[in-house]
Amino acid sequence: MPADRGRAAGPPTISEVAAEAGVGRATAARTLGGYGYVSPELRERVLAAAEKLGYRANALARSMSTGVSHTLGVIVADIGNPFFAGVVRGISDTSRARGFDTIVLSTYEELGEEVAATNVLIDKRVDGVIIASAAVDRTEVAHIKAAMDRGIPVVLVDRAVSSLDLDAVVIDNRDAAREGVEMLIAAGHRRIGFVWGPPLAQAPATRRGLLTAASRNLWTDGERLRGYLDALDDARIPFDPDLVMVGRKTEERVPGEVARMLALPDRITAVFCTETDAVTGALRAFRTAGLSCPRDVALIGFDDSSWAAVMEPPLTMIEQPVHELGAKAAEVLLDTIAGAEPRREMHTLRSRLIVRSSVAPPAGV
Repeated sequence: MPADRGRAAGPPTISEVAAEAGVGRATAARTLGGYGYVSPELRERVLAAAEKLGYRANALARSMSTGVSHTLGVIVADIGNPFFAGVVRGISDTSRARGFDTIVLSTYEELGEEVAATNVLIDKRVDGVIIASAAVDRTEVAHIKAAMDRGIPVVLVDRAVSSLDLDAVVIDNRDAAREGVEMLIAAGHRRIGFVWGPPLAQAPATRRGLLTAASRNLWTDGERLRGYLDALDDARIPFDPDLVMVGRKTEERVPGEVARMLALPDRITAVFCTETDAVTGALRAFRTAGLSCPRDVALIGFDDSSWAAVMEPPLTMIEQPVHELGAKAAEVLLDTIAGAEPRREMHTLRSRLIVRSSVAPPAGV
């Protein structure tokens, strides 16, 4: 009786594939598991039988026998965020081209979620991990070291963690922020709001204090804040803590913070926004205050997108090479898996300032 008739319900087994192909179970197992030698003729028969029966290899069982799962684990803050969606697409495209699948998990910037996600990937026996980590110091990286201790190579993406000696693929956050703020300064602005900053109850009164706080924040956010301060220093513009948003970084908080800066006796005439949510929150604040951009308030933001180009006015934005960022992270990780010596360095990609119409000189200038 043919192997595909009268069989019990459920997925076909290796034994059934072997019977259909007319080979021993060991031969079928070697072929479908991708290990050991099988002659081309028998391999072809086994694969044809597997296709006929709809056999699908058990990836976990195969990884236990071969030590290779051909799977990468990816941990990002929020797969629903267009930035991370683009990064994951770059990872997926590159890994698929080299025969690897990807498992993607979101953490929402919660360290506990990141630890749990890392443990899931370890249990899934992934061959390597790419992670946009929320860790900021050596007390928060035990889960990443646990993966490394098990021989799982790790590459950081979008963020660096100073206490980890790992390859990290990032963009030029500090230079990008400096270039954006320099454009506002060149247009004549001196009162430039920074949205958003460290998650503190209030902004430190000094530049040094703010930088110390930034060092305890996500690496990306700290670098962008440093770029903002660099541009002010170069133009000899005094630092004003009232112009830096601090506290919880949510879109809902941004309008209130921008409104506060607009209500100052010497109010802001421009804002530099370091995230998409900061941009949309700032635009809401302008609308509530009855102000227009750029006539009343200029704006530059991070994370260019198609909607930024069709806004009125079209927004000047910093474009991050998101697909390239993910592709490079996957390339570095896959090379390590293939046996290349980890370079343990910062791989920095260039962003691009897309100039549109949201910057003009301050009113009266």
